[in-house]
Amino acid sequence: MTIRYRSAFGSAGILLAAALAGCAADRPAAADPTTIVYVSNADSAEISVLRLDNATGAITSVDTVAVPGKVMPLTTSRDHRILYASLRSAPYSVAAFGIDSATGKLQPTPIVALPDNMAYLSTDRTGRYLFGASYTGDKISVNAIDPSGRISAEPLQVIATPPHAHSIVADPSNHYVFAAVLGADVILQYRFDESTGRLTPNEPASVATKPGAGPRHLLFHPNGRYVYATNELDGTVNTYRFDPDHGTLTLQHSDSVLPPDFAGGAPATSDLHITPDGRYLYVAERTSSTIKGFRVADATGALTPIGSTPTEAQPRGFAIDPRGRYLIAAGEKSNAITRYTIDPATGTLTPGTHLDLGRDPNWVEIIDMP
Repeated sequence: MTIRYRSAFGSAGILLAAALAGCAADRPAAADPTTIVYVSNADSAEISVLRLDNATGAITSVDTVAVPGKVMPLTTSRDHRILYASLRSAPYSVAAFGIDSATGKLQPTPIVALPDNMAYLSTDRTGRYLFGASYTGDKISVNAIDPSGRISAEPLQVIATPPHAHSIVADPSNHYVFAAVLGADVILQYRFDESTGRLTPNEPASVATKPGAGPRHLLFHPNGRYVYATNELDGTVNTYRFDPDHGTLTLQHSDSVLPPDFAGGAPATSDLHITPDGRYLYVAERTSSTIKGFRVADATGALTPIGSTPTEAQPRGFAIDPRGRYLIAAGEKSNAITRYTIDPATGTLTPGTHLDLGRDPNWVEIIDMP
């Protein structure tokens, strides 16, 4: 595949629209959705395209797509028709791929520059804006996305943050945005105007973690009442109560994600995901190469540990399938993924398919074809 760099869109919108038109034309008639897994292999500069069998959990390779530089993170458009990939080799940029609705294969379009080296990408709840968080550049950004999925060549907004912005997420109402900033031990709180794409500091403008905790990734519970955030440096996960009227977070609990037999060394908590029904939360810890499971109390959001599962070496990223049956974890040092079956009664993880991939697999996205 050839991917072209461009400083302006030119024919990019036409190419993306054509790619998406082709995807729609190939839409399968089957009632059961096709589930596709995308894994970015940062050091081999490629994206693995895999198919997940919903009945058996088997994983098969569909394609491997080369990209021009270190690739991670990934995110998809709200309608699952486009995959966005952050390219973290200069010139820093984002690659957009049309997703073939029959096979999940990726159809490349011209690449668009980003304001910096982005460690995290997400879209707002309407899919009209792309958010970025730059760990090395100490900033967050907003780019517009047009109806064809094309990203604006110029950002709408670039905001300087304290050191090491690590993630950025919109709330379910799309009125507020939160950014975890590892180096300052804060989660920044913004009001979001979805008509303009502009962020303005909320009141208060941030909520602090424990000093030295290092907030990294955050997510909303499916019920919208709680937020969970990993703390990379002290090996914990925080539970926050979310105030939807004011767009603010209040810390409720902090729980360890380290296994009972943790052998020492510096914790390196990374990713977290919750099952679609909100019953189980999982957190990856890289130093011990484990995934910690928690049962979630629906009434309070409180977490009860259900055990640590050994996984791929140095798990930086993982994901849960849309039905909450399977968890797929990637190991940066093992250059492989493992698929786990989630027990619906207990939340325990049972390992299954193991698949070797490229170098430094670090980000996992799982979607159903539209």
